[in-house]
Amino acid sequence: MAKQLIFHTDREYPFSITKLDRKKLYGWKDTEAYDSNGEVCVKADIDSSGSFIIPRGGRALGILDKDGNWVEKKKLKAVYKDGSSATRFPSSFDQPIQLEKTVSTEEFLDHSIESVYILKPGEDGEELLAQVKKTDGIFTFSFNYHPGYEASHAFLIEDKGNLFVLIGYLSQFEFIRFEQMAEISMEEEEEDFEDDIDFSMM
Repeated sequence: MAKQLIFHTDREYPFSITKLDRKKLYGWKDTEAYDSNGEVCVKADIDSSGSFIIPRGGRALGILDKDGNWVEKKKLKAVYKDGSSATRFPSSFDQPIQLEKTVSTEEFLDHSIESVYILKPGEDGEELLAQVKKTDGIFTFSFNYHPGYEASHAFLIEDKGNLFVLIGYLSQFEFIRFEQMAEISMEEEEEDFEDDIDFSMM
């Protein structure tokens, strides 16, 4: 069974989700290269010395301690900048999502959206759809597809009878202004053509 998001207002409303991406909307093209024998070429890497060919899947990231010893990922511990243990957030699929907080359209537009999911309603899903449509503002909540230490911002939006979840982050806009107008010199500098190459001489 596909994963479901369960939203809670006056009761629980389960929804299946499907990610929307450009491939599903517009299709895609694959480019393949062939050798002189008609065999498909496979991309590979070469090490820095140029002596070894590394096939696809032959490279991975590793973690070393300060002494150069290999460290297993499961032994790592996430901490904040002050050294305190970081809080690990559960997956949004593991517990009901409380729809309590809303934001204005202006606040929503301050976010950069990275992922879009369309919701397929389960039993009584139309009731939640009606609530979203009449709500003054846009429902927002924290979202983690997998358990992690940093949750994304999510928004529940209705459009043409469908519900969508938009996932993103707050854009850090920085407004700047000129404290002083710069002086622009209108004097033309003489160009030095001595080093220019005359291609007609070749």
